[in-house]
Amino acid sequence: MAQYFEIYADNPQPRLLKQAATLLSSGGILAVPTDSSYALVCRLDDKDAVDRIRRIRQINDKHHLTLLCRDLSELANYAHVDNRQYRLLKLATPGPYTFILDATKEVPRRVSHPQRKTIGLRVPDRKGLQMLLELHGAPLLATTLIPAGESEPLNDPQEIRERFEKQLDGILDAGGCPLEPTTVLDLTPMNTGGDPIVVREGGGSLAKLGL
Repeated sequence: MAQYFEIYADNPQPRLLKQAATLLSSGGILAVPTDSSYALVCRLDDKDAVDRIRRIRQINDKHHLTLLCRDLSELANYAHVDNRQYRLLKLATPGPYTFILDATKEVPRRVSHPQRKTIGLRVPDRKGLQMLLELHGAPLLATTLIPAGESEPLNDPQEIRERFEKQLDGILDAGGCPLEPTTVLDLTPMNTGGDPIVVREGGGSLAKLGL
C-alpha cells in the first residue's frame, strides 16, 4: 500500500521528502509531480523497480525512460556534452525540456536506446522534486504516469491513489501539474556540427533557445 505524502508546492516539508527518499533507496516506486505532469520514478540502478514500472505502465523495453537530474553537472555524468550542447542546456535548465544525448558508461545498458546508445535527460523545475533528487543524491529514472490504454497522464493525486496505491510505494501530492508535455530536443546532431532536432514541441519555449 502506497504511503501518501501531502507536500506544499512552494515550501515542501523536508521531513516528508526524507521519508519518500528512503522509500526510493529501498527499491520503491513513487508517483511524483514534475513541471509537466505526474511521473513514476525509481532508482536508476534498480532493475527490479524498472521492471515494475514497465509492468505498471504496460510498456516494453523499447519504450524509452528519462533520467531526472538535479543540475547540469549531474547531467554531464550521464551524457556526453560538448561546448555547443552545454550552452544550449544552460539556457534551458531547469525547465520543461527533455534532451536526447549520447549516454556515458554510467547509464545501464538496459535503459539507454539499444541501437543509438542515447538517453533522454531532464532537469525539472519543480521544487519538491528538486528537493527529492537532492535528498536521494542521484538521478531518478522516470516515465510519465499514463495508465495503460489511455492517452492522457493522470493529474489528480487522489485519483492516482485510488487507482495505483497497491502498485506503488509512495505518492507525492503537491497539487496539479501544468499537463503540458516537455519539449523534446535531439542534440546528437550537434556532435558533427549539425543543429538540434525538435522531436516534440511542448512546454519548453523554442524561442528561449534561439530555435
